[in-house]
Amino acid sequence: MSVRARPTSPHLQIYRWTVTMAMSILHRATGIANYAGMTLLVIWLVAAALGQDALTSVNFIYGSWFGQLVLFGYTWSLIHHMCGGIRHYIWDFAVMMEPGQRSAMAWATLIASVLLTLLVWTVFVWAA
Repeated sequence: MSVRARPTSPHLQIYRWTVTMAMSILHRATGIANYAGMTLLVIWLVAAALGQDALTSVNFIYGSWFGQLVLFGYTWSLIHHMCGGIRHYIWDFAVMMEPGQRSAMAWATLIASVLLTLLVWTVFVWAA
């Protein structure tokens, strides 16, 4: 009895990395980051409920350079995940599904998330 080699799945080395692959992974990663980032909001709300001293402490931490960096990243994560959701919603209607269009939508998601994050921080944080 001869043993035939089992067929193998295509390996990652066969596939060419595309922007849509990267955005798919990034969409999942931002979804996870958003769950983790919600703890920042919960901590702030709990501190506000505990009183002025607790709120002042949390505001001090969030206002530090590191806290601002984390909050900026969290803002980008929220906006990027939203833009990715809009991209998938558009694709639900079988629109923009051609190869070049898919790549353009993926790049638009990334560019829009960066620009919108900068806009939000410019208007609501840096200008305040």
